[in-house]
Amino acid sequence: MAAIDGLPALREVIRDHDLVAKKSLGQNFLLDLNLTAKIARAAGDLTRCDVLEVGPGPGGLTRGLLAEGARRVLAVEKDSRCLPALAEIAAHYPGRLEVINGDALEVDVLAHLTPPIRIAANLPYNVGTELLIRWLTPAVWPPFWESLTLMFQKEVAERIVAKPGSAHYGRLALLAQWRCEARIVMVLPPEAFSPAPKVHSAVVHLQALPEPRYPAEPKILERVVAAGFNQRRKMLRASLRGLHPQIESLLEEAGIPPTERAERVTLEQFCHLARLLAR
Repeated sequence: MAAIDGLPALREVIRDHDLVAKKSLGQNFLLDLNLTAKIARAAGDLTRCDVLEVGPGPGGLTRGLLAEGARRVLAVEKDSRCLPALAEIAAHYPGRLEVINGDALEVDVLAHLTPPIRIAANLPYNVGTELLIRWLTPAVWPPFWESLTLMFQKEVAERIVAKPGSAHYGRLALLAQWRCEARIVMVLPPEAFSPAPKVHSAVVHLQALPEPRYPAEPKILERVVAAGFNQRRKMLRASLRGLHPQIESLLEEAGIPPTERAERVTLEQFCHLARLLAR
């Protein structure tokens, strides 16, 4: 990649700008520019899109996104130490990179983006799941983004794509798969990062569906799923008791045995139950 974009190798950038990753910011910098380009390609055709990137750090994925033809990249970075390195990338790609120094949980990114929009990021570990849930639960659907291509700890990625009955199946899988096609596209070892985390990482690609797989009121479905998995070892008739006085009969009407546990209930069944609760 350095030969392609003419910018220094990432190890040089990190050394020259003294960018020691901060654990408090959930930082683990991905150093291999071949891998960042591969992640950018996993996000699909970017030539017609604005791309939102959260936590670019020294800009490895940023460079991949731009080199792969992203129309424009908006990078939101909380760590001001990274801004000079990102400014060098912006100068190399005039008019195609905007950097905002701020917290991604607070920045109004839509004021800086033009559709169509894709999101691609090596998310900081400490805010990754919260950002994903926000992107999956907007007030209206389809959302402002077409797809999400996101790196998480491998265990979190497995929770997103998990199927009923598996150890990782839970709230995250249901929220993701209700409205998206979700799949793991890449697994990365700890040594690909600086500092090396204790676990493997994985990239998940989520493609927004035009409409949810099954009809349901979002807020009700979220309440049902949250209650069901909050005490996942309990039978559903116990964990959902607070949602409706006749919860056992509603479970049966939805085709769910009241003695079943949440991890064995399908997305379709949860949506059916949410519709019954909305009556």
